[in-house]
Amino acid sequence: MSVPEVADDREPLKRQLSVFALWLLMINGMIGAGIFGVPASAERLAGVFSPWVFVICAVMIAPIVLCFAQLASAFQGTGGPMLYARVAFGPFVSFQAGWAYYVARVTSFAANLSLLVASVGYFWPAANSGAVRIGLLLVLSGGLVWINIVGARAAVRSLGGLTVVKLLPLIALAGYGLFSLDQTVFASATQSPAGAELGAVLLLVIYAYVGFESGVVPAGEAKNPKRDMPRALLWALAVSAVLYALIQLAAQRILPDLPNTERALVAAGDVWFGPVGAVLVMAGLVASVTGNLLGSMFSTARMSYRLGLDGQLPAWFGAVSERYTTPANSIAFYGLLAFALAASGSFVWLAVLSVLIRLLLYLLCVASMPAVKRQSAADPDFMRLPGGWLVPGLAVLVCLGLLTQVKLNSVLATLALLAAGSVLYAVANRGGRKGAAE
Repeated sequence: MSVPEVADDREPLKRQLSVFALWLLMINGMIGAGIFGVPASAERLAGVFSPWVFVICAVMIAPIVLCFAQLASAFQGTGGPMLYARVAFGPFVSFQAGWAYYVARVTSFAANLSLLVASVGYFWPAANSGAVRIGLLLVLSGGLVWINIVGARAAVRSLGGLTVVKLLPLIALAGYGLFSLDQTVFASATQSPAGAELGAVLLLVIYAYVGFESGVVPAGEAKNPKRDMPRALLWALAVSAVLYALIQLAAQRILPDLPNTERALVAAGDVWFGPVGAVLVMAGLVASVTGNLLGSMFSTARMSYRLGLDGQLPAWFGAVSERYTTPANSIAFYGLLAFALAASGSFVWLAVLSVLIRLLLYLLCVASMPAVKRQSAADPDFMRLPGGWLVPGLAVLVCLGLLTQVKLNSVLATLALLAAGSVLYAVANRGGRKGAAE
């Protein structure tokens, strides 16, 4: 089966996502539930230096974000990393990238869906019981599917509302951190922990910045993706970095026993504003997880849509709703699969895939840059990075450093996933050749 060339005008999706909408997708991919639990561990490992760890990690992840910004400036179609890989390595590697990303994201979605129900249990303890839990999982996944199907604008509006609820308590804490800035904060920059402790805390914190890559997938619905994608990526990184560092500083100031505090930000809200503050921060956590889920479904469902559009999955996945102009079949399938995984708990062993798949995807995209650069050399919208290959080189070093921390079970699970993808690809190609012969 010959896969059609990437052609932006083949997509029937409406171009209606502004740079702000793209930023919402990226910021919700980056700021999930992690920041609500990371401050205590960061403080335990790095002490007073911990706010600076968030700054260092932002600098470390910046080369990877810049590489994605350059790649995004060369494409207008849906698919993100799949399109980048296709230009450089062909349809097989492109399929594997989309397949691995999809499985890793749907298992992560199932885990976060379970976390969301557990968070609801903070307000309603019955939510953690069997039948009620299954019912909530069904309602939540069904609601997210409906929001995504009825239109990109409806999804983005919902995402915007959730982002406001999520960011308000975080911005309040960051504001407290900003007003807490004094000479001792800058003096603490010289008090970095020893090598082993610094490595451990950097590894912990840097994953608070990943997830931005999901925002480049729906480029086929962006009004001006070549211009707006890079802007949204860089703004998402900048906002996250400032918020994270100031929130860590605020937690230090509010909670004297921060290293030993569970649910650090909820506890900070309780100390600052009493029970009302704790509830507000907990509501922010619920909104944060929900926003992450909504954005994940929006972007990841476009992966199976792209594969269906290109004939690498059944055409059913590439179908677009005539009424809503959204990839309704792909969205519904994603929601149903995630619900089944979350309800059964059978996704847990696949959770080890997420980190390795993400790092391999980053490396694959960086490796795609020479071919994309050659293809886009004459494009006036193509983003040029300063320093030649310095930025991609730094991105590779960061990824390789993080890969040294990957566990063997993650490697084995990923190899099994890629082998399964190879089988699926072979079946699809055989079917395509047979159809062509007939």
